[in-house]
Amino acid sequence: MTVRGVRGAITCSEDRPEAILQATQELLLAIQAANPGMHPDDFASIFFTATPDLRSIHPAKAARQLGWNRVPLLCAQEIDVPDSLPRCIRVLLHWNSSLPQSQIHHVYLGEASVLRPDIEEISLSSLRPDL
Repeated sequence: MTVRGVRGAITCSEDRPEAILQATQELLLAIQAANPGMHPDDFASIFFTATPDLRSIHPAKAARQLGWNRVPLLCAQEIDVPDSLPRCIRVLLHWNSSLPQSQIHHVYLGEASVLRPDIEEISLSSLRPDL
């Protein structure tokens, strides 16, 4: 089995704990839905970053609220590049998977889709109609 990196990003409407947690959960669920067979027990670790304008709560708490309690999580501040996308949460999941890299789906939602225009935007409702 190989460790695969799975990337994603989403923007947050404002620097409030509820908004950060909601956006982060939306992103994590979309990544999970876009990668069939992905289960938290298969994560080696997850690394979150947030732009300097998001500091009211750690995005990793959203994973804990989803029940991902055994996954090692780490948060850091994204470097403050001038004119970069504001209020952005990024994630890198290290996933133990037998899938080839070509079958890994990275997810960039909403305004964060400008970070990777080569990746088709995925909506959570199209992946999980129950949400």
